Amino acid sequence: MNDDWLGSDGLMPGPDAGTVLPPGPRDQIGFDDLPPAPPRPVLGAGDDSVPPLPPLPPPAADPAGGGEPERAQMGLLDHLEELRKVLFQSLTAMGLSAILCWFKAGQILDILIRPLGAQGAYFMSPSGAFMARLKVACAVGLFVVAPFVLYRIYGFVLPGLYRKERRVATPVLVSTVLLFYTGVALAYWGFPFILRVMMNMGTDSMKPMIEVGSYLSSFMQFVLCCGLVFELPMVILALCAAGIVRPQWLLAKWRYVLVVVAVVAAAITPDANVINQMIMMVPILVLYLGSAIVALVVVRKKDRRAAAAQAAEGD
Repeated sequence: MNDDWLGSDGLMPGPDAGTVLPPGPRDQIGFDDLPPAPPRPVLGAGDDSVPPLPPLPPPAADPAGGGEPERAQMGLLDHLEELRKVLFQSLTAMGLSAILCWFKAGQILDILIRPLGAQGAYFMSPSGAFMARLKVACAVGLFVVAPFVLYRIYGFVLPGLYRKERRVATPVLVSTVLLFYTGVALAYWGFPFILRVMMNMGTDSMKPMIEVGSYLSSFMQFVLCCGLVFELPMVILALCAAGIVRPQWLLAKWRYVLVVVAVVAAAITPDANVINQMIMMVPILVLYLGSAIVALVVVRKKDRRAAAAQAAEGD
């Protein structure tokens, strides 16, 4: 390189006479044979030399056939934060409901003990009445606020479901709640009758003296078990819809069903009395047979739709 272009301080003069620029890579010794730098591409409307950007992939479709694209997924911390909100709101609702029910616990106890008649119930320890009120307040508070808790849990799970799954999940949730409360209502209505049968087992020299804690435990156990037994239709429909069992098989095994129902009735009956067990067996058998018949109708319709769709694909 010609050194005449360098100034006295070793810097190159710029375009202007008084401007001095620092030497670049091509101004150093040994870089005379470098190839010229390629021109930079200019992005323009008619420039075909720049390859276009690849198109964005389409959103993933529902693999189950719902047809709704997947939404933006939440991170693990977002899920945990939402779960924390659900748990906090549910526990707060249950606590407030129990506190409100505490002020009415005495009246609720009078209603629950009313089937005992004039003899009433007794508490055998100084804290017996307090514990009875606390048990009633917590149980009734949870019973009242249970739909809200289920609604919050359903709202937490709902964003992860496809449209087709939502159309199934919503009726299932509503039916489950209605069946449970129907079982609780029937248990409350039938418990005095069962209690009357058990009380009549006494004699002139054997008088009942019922402790309030034992009475409440028997009543709540009976009510809860009846509510869970009334979920039997949903369990049978779910098993048949999933293809785990066939309704024809459920109807054909009625002999085994009688044995299982007898065991369940003995477990949920407050007293191991044959009459009470027979009374409890009747609604369970009705629920089982009715659920199996409804499942048979639903499965047959599903099989016909599947056969029609398969025939259409074959044509």
